[in-house]
Amino acid sequence: MPVSRTSGVDRRLFLASLLGAAAGVAGLSGCAESSAATGGEGASTAPLAAKVPAGTSLKIASYQGAQQLQLKLAKLPELPFTVSNWLNIGAGPDVINAFRAKSLDVANNAGIPPIQAHYQGFDAKIVAINITRKPNYVFATKPGSDIRTVDDFRGKKLAFSQGQAQGVVLLRALKKAGLKYDDVKLVPLTSNQFLTALQSGQVDIAPLGNTQSPAYLKQYGPKGARVITTDVVDLLSLLWAPASVLNDKAKAAAVAAYIPQWAQGLVWSYENPDAWNEEFYVKTQNLTLDQARSITALANKPLFPPTWDEAIKWEQETADLLAEGGFVKEFDVSSLFDHRFEGIAAKSVAAEYRS
Repeated sequence: MPVSRTSGVDRRLFLASLLGAAAGVAGLSGCAESSAATGGEGASTAPLAAKVPAGTSLKIASYQGAQQLQLKLAKLPELPFTVSNWLNIGAGPDVINAFRAKSLDVANNAGIPPIQAHYQGFDAKIVAINITRKPNYVFATKPGSDIRTVDDFRGKKLAFSQGQAQGVVLLRALKKAGLKYDDVKLVPLTSNQFLTALQSGQVDIAPLGNTQSPAYLKQYGPKGARVITTDVVDLLSLLWAPASVLNDKAKAAAVAAYIPQWAQGLVWSYENPDAWNEEFYVKTQNLTLDQARSITALANKPLFPPTWDEAIKWEQETADLLAEGGFVKEFDVSSLFDHRFEGIAAKSVAAEYRS
C-alpha cells in the first residue's frame, strides 16, 4: 500500500478510502449521514428478561480463543444459552463487518469501534465496560530507526488505524506531545498490517500491543528496532452488540447472562497469571514463558464500573478528538450506551474489581 500524506484536502480522500474498505459497500458517506439524522434503529427500552428463553443462541467473538479459554479455565457455570459460534475476530473494522453480515452478535473491543460504527451509519450499543488504567500499547520503531521519543514523530510515517484502539492511542499521544496531524504522515492501515509495514520500512512507527512487542523486539531489536513507552491509555475495553440483537428480547437476555461470565473470566486470568501464561500464551500463542511473563507483568487489573459516567466522558473526548481531525462528524456519544446493562458486570465481581 503506498504511503500517502493525510493533510488538508488529502484527509478527505484518506477517510473515504478507509471507510470504503472497512464497510465494503458503496455510498457509505450518504448512509452515515442518513442514519445519524434519523437515529438508526435505536435502542430498546424494554426491561431485560429475568430468564433466557429456551432455544436462544448467540454468536460471540473470541479473539485467538481467549474468551472461550477463560471461561473453561475459570470453571464457570454453563451459559444459559447456546453459543452457536465462537468467532476468532478482534479488530474493530472486522467486527463491524461481521455485525453487518449478521454473523456476529456480541464482541469485545476498545472504545473507538463503536464510534466508527456510528459514523458508518451502523447502529450498535455498548453493554459492558472494563476500565483500563495502564497503557496497553507501545510505539514500535522500524529496524534501524533513530526515533526515541514521541517528539521525534514529526515528519515521520505513522501507521494509523482509524477504527481501532491503536488509532486513538496514536492521536492522543500526538496531542499530548503538541504535534498536529499535519506534522506527521498518517499511513492508513489496519492493525494486522502493522508488523509487516514496520518490517518493510513502509512506516517509521506503529502502535503495538503489549502482547506483540516482546516477539517484535526479540526478532528486530538486534537490528535497531525499539519501543517507545508513554503514559497514554485507551481507557475502555467493552462489550457491544448490534441494536438488532439487543432489540430481540431473547438475545438481549442472553447478552445480559454472558456479561458476568465475561467479567469473571477476565478476573480469573488476572488472578492466575501462571496458569494463564502457560495455557494461553505458551500453548496457543507459541510464546516462551519469559515472553508470557513480560506480558502479564503489564496486565491491567480488571475494573468494572457500577456507573458509566467516566466511560461516557472518555468516549466523548475520543469522538471529539476524531472530529477535530476530520475523521468523523461530531455527535453525542451517549447514544452508544444501552443503560439497561449498566452495572451488571460490576455486580458479578468482588468489590476490589469495581472501579
